[in-house]
Amino acid sequence: MAAIAPRRAAWLIAAGRVVLGAAVLIAPRQTTSRWLGEENAAHPAVGDLARGLAARDIALGVAVLSTLGDPRVGPRVQLGCALADGADVLGTVLARRHLPAMAAAATVAIAGGASVAGVYLARRLAGA
Repeated sequence: MAAIAPRRAAWLIAAGRVVLGAAVLIAPRQTTSRWLGEENAAHPAVGDLARGLAARDIALGVAVLSTLGDPRVGPRVQLGCALADGADVLGTVLARRHLPAMAAAATVAIAGGASVAGVYLARRLAGA
C-alpha cells in the first residue's frame, strides 16, 4: 500500500477540521456533549466557547486549503494548526478530571495525532 502524499494528507486534515467546525457551529450542544459530557455541554457558556473554537477550526482549515500550493506560507500555516492542536491536547489534559474519561482520551489521541502529523506535514511541505 502506498503512503499518502503530504499535500493530500494536509488537505484531508484541513477538510476534516472545516467539517468538524461546521458541525459544532450548527449543533454546539450535541457535538460538545460527546467531548465534554452532557452536564458540561448544558452550560450556556460552553456553547459560546464552542462556537469560538469552531470558527477557529474553520478558519485554520480554510487557511491550509488556501495555502497548500505556496511552499513558503503553506508549511507555516500547517505548523500553526499543529500548535493549535497541541494546545487542545494541553487543555484537555489539564481538564481531564472534569471530562468523561473516554472522551478525554479520544481528544488527546485525535488532537495529539493531528498535532504530530501537522509538524511532520509542515516539514514535508517545506521540502525538509
